[in-house]
Amino acid sequence: MKLKVLLWMLCCFASVVSAQNTKLKIAGKVVDETDFGVAFTSVTISSSYLGTVCNDEGEFTLLVPQTHIKDSLVVSTIGFKTVKIPLKDYVNSNQQKIVLTEDVVSLDEVKILAPEKYVDLARKAIKKNTLRKTHQLHILYRRFSTEDHIARFLVEHYIKALDRGIGSRGFDETVVSEIRKSGDYRFLKKKQNFHAIDVMNNRHPVRTQEYRYGYEWKKTGGTTYDGEDVIILEGRSENNKNKFIRLYVGLDNYGIYKVEMSDLDAVYIYKKHPNGKLFLSYHNREFKSWIDVSEAQKRILKTNKNKIEVSYRHEAMVLDVITDRKKMDMNGVGLDNKDMGDYNLPYHPKFWKELNLPPASAFYKKSVKGLESIYGVPLQDQFEYAN
Repeated sequence: MKLKVLLWMLCCFASVVSAQNTKLKIAGKVVDETDFGVAFTSVTISSSYLGTVCNDEGEFTLLVPQTHIKDSLVVSTIGFKTVKIPLKDYVNSNQQKIVLTEDVVSLDEVKILAPEKYVDLARKAIKKNTLRKTHQLHILYRRFSTEDHIARFLVEHYIKALDRGIGSRGFDETVVSEIRKSGDYRFLKKKQNFHAIDVMNNRHPVRTQEYRYGYEWKKTGGTTYDGEDVIILEGRSENNKNKFIRLYVGLDNYGIYKVEMSDLDAVYIYKKHPNGKLFLSYHNREFKSWIDVSEAQKRILKTNKNKIEVSYRHEAMVLDVITDRKKMDMNGVGLDNKDMGDYNLPYHPKFWKELNLPPASAFYKKSVKGLESIYGVPLQDQFEYAN
């Protein structure tokens, strides 16, 4: 009798564990009222951080534990009204498209202070508005290397970083825990003697405090984020009028929701943790330079140019944030003074298959197609061989 009871209890426990481990894969596209995809929109689950960022065409996928079925899907981005949809309703519907309504705001009706005053208020409010307590970001860091506008190398690192928010100079600690890369089809092999993620912090105008000095500020527009009026402030360098920094600052709490800059065409997007504090969600930038090519390289590259453009296109997506110290781990390889393409770790296909990646963007698809066409090798095979 006791054995039967024990077996019954084990079965019940197994059923509960199975239900908790079951994940729903939801997908969709976020569009505006003209049916145009809204890029880099935040899609999260209401009761947790769990979420993702749409690709550049507004598409998203998300793996959600069955235990969250009673929660809501929260869709938010700058310039549009936030949408909340019961997750169960979304799963049961056949509609895969979420339409956002533009949130028009006229800051002419609001008492506007001098632009420099808002920049100063935003600086002073950083400690109050951002996730300052040490937290762990899980980041997919992706870099495409191109030569003469053709993608010839892809490297992706899954990175764990300890951060204290936009008010700190950089990450406290960073490790690379997973790697995959394509075949390296570069001829010129321009490399960096540092990990590219360092640039994400070292060139951030708020982290470095660069935005505080040597810029003339003006208001260039207004928008909204999550129901809050946002003022767009643009600072032009006093020494170089082509150099600018653009801040999107909320008028309620003076939080910085987005940073744009002419340097490397960089973009940083921040979103709210369930506790209301802001943390880094998405970043992209592109580095371009010109390199002399030899006659032999001209023949290989099929060009008559004496110089060709080489570029690095970077993209960082925060896929998870952990605030509980007990749940943080920093297993991986620490950063070294070498190009991110020269890091080597065992390739684990199962990890990448289960990773909650956003759908491939148009640029990603185009670049992958180029990589595969060079020698006719599918990208998945390249991952296996190159790693």
